[in-house]
Amino acid sequence: MPSHLADPDNNLSFTRGIFLGELRDELLHPFPAPDDETRESLGAILDSFRAFAKEKIDSAKQDHDGKFPDDVRAGMAELGLMGLSIPEEYGGFGANAIVANRVFGEIGATDPALAVYFGAHQSIGCKGIVLFGTEDQKQRWLTQCATGERIAAFCLTEGGSGSDAQAMRASAVPSADESHYVLNGQKIWISNAGYAGVYTVFAKVPVVIGGKAKERVTAFIVDAHAPGVSLGKIEEKMGIKASDTRSVSFDNVTVPTEDRLGEVGQGFKIALEVLNSGRLGLAAASTRGAQAILEVALAYAKEREQFGRPIGSFEMIQRKFASLAVDVYASDAAWMVTAGMMDRGGIDFSLETAACKVFASELVNRAANEALQIAGGIGYSKEFPYEQAVRDARINLIFEGTNEIQRALIALSGLQQPGEELKAIGAAFRHPLDSIGAIGSFLKNRVRKQLRKPDFDNVHPSLAAEAAMLEENVHDLALAVERSLFRHGKDIIERQFDQERMANAAIDIFVASATLVRASWAIDRAGSVEKAHEDFDHAKLFVPAAARRARRAVRALDRNQDSRLKGIAERALASGVLTVRVPTDG
Repeated sequence: MPSHLADPDNNLSFTRGIFLGELRDELLHPFPAPDDETRESLGAILDSFRAFAKEKIDSAKQDHDGKFPDDVRAGMAELGLMGLSIPEEYGGFGANAIVANRVFGEIGATDPALAVYFGAHQSIGCKGIVLFGTEDQKQRWLTQCATGERIAAFCLTEGGSGSDAQAMRASAVPSADESHYVLNGQKIWISNAGYAGVYTVFAKVPVVIGGKAKERVTAFIVDAHAPGVSLGKIEEKMGIKASDTRSVSFDNVTVPTEDRLGEVGQGFKIALEVLNSGRLGLAAASTRGAQAILEVALAYAKEREQFGRPIGSFEMIQRKFASLAVDVYASDAAWMVTAGMMDRGGIDFSLETAACKVFASELVNRAANEALQIAGGIGYSKEFPYEQAVRDARINLIFEGTNEIQRALIALSGLQQPGEELKAIGAAFRHPLDSIGAIGSFLKNRVRKQLRKPDFDNVHPSLAAEAAMLEENVHDLALAVERSLFRHGKDIIERQFDQERMANAAIDIFVASATLVRASWAIDRAGSVEKAHEDFDHAKLFVPAAARRARRAVRALDRNQDSRLKGIAERALASGVLTVRVPTDG
């Protein structure tokens, strides 16, 4: 299996480790700052894109028109951006994860809808072929994707399934001679549908296992121009209006067997690996987008005067800028550290990409709203960029799996190993005389876990206090996870209040850990805290805030008002009336 896959069954994970009380900070090092040659290549790509964007990209007009001009799409291809992550042997640039995601971030900061076009093509549309395609498939499809001759799209979501991919209805039935499959079904919310020349499509294939008929989700490469493929109308969306989003229908579409992607039944694995890539690109674009709209607000805050002074001099406005600045710093650290994991290989980065996506998408949503608030009344006007930024930012909390689904993924994946260990020891206690060694080992490890906090190594001494905060967070989370598993057993899968708390703690711990790694690298590189005081200040503000949030989330696993929350919600759902009638209404 390629080393650049997350492969959670075989590779270590930082975030899974914290559920066990382990701080595997060696997985975060070294901080993946690009070398001089890579930085020079990246700088050339960014400069070329910026010059192109200044001349050709009018985000407000594209938003108004609901489409990209042809010369914008042609220009993206001419710059080589449509093949940025495609290996060189198939005509692409072969960019590593750091370079690809930094470019994704630049496009997202320039125009979010264009970032969707770019990401739907490269991060998810043809990514499955890059990761799992045969040599023949790569030669036939990737060479055309790299030049932009064919734009790619990713077809997973269906109307009745949403985030529940298991409920998909699309089917691909093999022909009697096994030369092809007959594909039927409909996919919705497909970005790039109207431009696409090739789709990665997921459908259920009938199989017989143990004499019983089953269905297994399988991936296919589908020519977008094949007979039987049709498109729905362009969706009228709240934001990212220039991106082409439609439903795609498949009516008895013939798909050659040689265009099946991977083996029958590998569809979910392929989808998850592809979405890992997409989530990280979305995080980088969201982070850079947050900085871009806030810098527009900064310029306004310096110029706009109230009460005889610039509004930027007022502390309530300064608090907004400062708190968002440290969050942008931390989010950049998180996606960069995760991209470094991808580039190094042999590390399970699946939960880290989910954490980056949640943190960054909520950051850009908050940043856009705060920028509009700073602008005041003009922020609500279409004449200025703020309202579009709010509309464009909102989709990020839904894209690539909703943030609720990401939190459930982080929590349930993190709980898997502690749950398996407790299940095994439960079996041992049922036969104690045959399992004395296993029970003794469990009790010894449990005492050690309770008494000993993990160590965060390789942190600059000036940030030791912050490292200690995260050590305590990890220790407390692991003990709380164990208590929750003892208390609820397998019913934990239904306790989403607790899953959300665990995930929130894990996200804050990971992002704060990445922040410490980035700040420590900056201080070491500069030679002193004084010479890296900006990095130092950002870490000093972000890490304690994240640690406090994590601590509150962990404490709430034991002390909460979940029964009242559930009661109010269930009464509202049963009655259709949100809350208690206003006294004026009798």
